[in-house]
Amino acid sequence: MRFVQRQAPRLHPKRAKLLTSALRSFLQYARYLGKTKLDLAAAVPAVANWSMSSIPRAIAADQVRELLASIDRRTAMGCRDYAILLLLARLGLRSGEVTFLELDDIAWNAGKLSVRGKSGQRSDLPLPTEVGKAIAAYLRHGRPQSTSRRVFLRAKAPIRGFRGQSGVGSIVRHCLLRAGLDAPTYGAHQFRHGLATELLRQGASLGEIGELLGHRSPETTKIYIKVDLDALRTLALPWPGGVR
Repeated sequence: MRFVQRQAPRLHPKRAKLLTSALRSFLQYARYLGKTKLDLAAAVPAVANWSMSSIPRAIAADQVRELLASIDRRTAMGCRDYAILLLLARLGLRSGEVTFLELDDIAWNAGKLSVRGKSGQRSDLPLPTEVGKAIAAYLRHGRPQSTSRRVFLRAKAPIRGFRGQSGVGSIVRHCLLRAGLDAPTYGAHQFRHGLATELLRQGASLGEIGELLGHRSPETTKIYIKVDLDALRTLALPWPGGVR
């Protein structure tokens, strides 16, 4: 009991639940071997992990504008970073989707972008003019010569695509620190949350937001209801006796 109470607060709820599950399995096995006669597994407390208990940490629209304005697009690296941030902020792509984006995934004439999601399934997204121009500027003036089909390449040798999604995460962190912004996090996912939050405030439906973000289940999109404070205030009941 004390072990769980001491360790659980230090861990993410999912990891804490994994810890307690492993502990119960160990104690059940010990009882099976005859090491103990008591059912100690029943004494391991459960870890609360309610669905959608947290609020998405979304970067504000004005912070996105300030961040984009801080990038020096006169440099090759600036062209690349600007295009990457636009894909995160305007299309809500995941860092992995940006990392593994290839030249053949861009249909310039049709104005579409083919994205490979988490499940490996392809989805076509509209390519906004602003984003298309930023990618084109990088391809023309910033991208090093390479046989790689990846859109975004490392700026330093060896010249190749990022090994994993952490490369995009490092770019986001570096840009935020350089701009001196007090963003909710230093990660790339806050742009995805920020886009969904802004679309909801502009009147987009949850279905439209879920389709853009590539959510397979409507339940995943419902968490953004919690950030629409103006709409939630209309559901609040008046306090008995009035506000004091």
